[in-house]
Amino acid sequence: MMLSEVEQRVREDVGVRLFTVLAWLPGRRVLHRAHSSHPEQYPVGGEKSVEVTAGWLDRCITAQLPYFGPDEAAVREVFADHMLIAGLGCGSVINVPVLGQSGTLGVLNLLDASGAYERSQVARAAGLAVLAAPALSELVQRIDEPEEDPTP
Repeated sequence: MMLSEVEQRVREDVGVRLFTVLAWLPGRRVLHRAHSSHPEQYPVGGEKSVEVTAGWLDRCITAQLPYFGPDEAAVREVFADHMLIAGLGCGSVINVPVLGQSGTLGVLNLLDASGAYERSQVARAAGLAVLAAPALSELVQRIDEPEEDPTP
């Protein structure tokens, strides 16, 4: 299934204003944007590393648990780009890990207006994450390479 089809299912089943899919590249320890509903603000191919809080990475990538942020305060607490997110009319977030045989492949990021999501919608979003696994698995295999150590 194409990631655009995953986006459509998320729109129908959960609802979303801003939708991105991030591939986890463990060799480089970065999140690579594989899909975006707003490519002008969040272009495909962009990468995140230091601007993601360690607690969020530990939760979504290492522990493979969803993150639910029901309001603007939760979004501000976790995302360095919270001003851009607010400017798009978003103030609540659901992040769900996409899992594969080798571990965490990436994350689905659903954002909507403050208070638009309830905790019950996290399970629905998590159920859709499996749809993105084949596309992310292929992408990770194709582009993940460890950073070279510059010291001889």
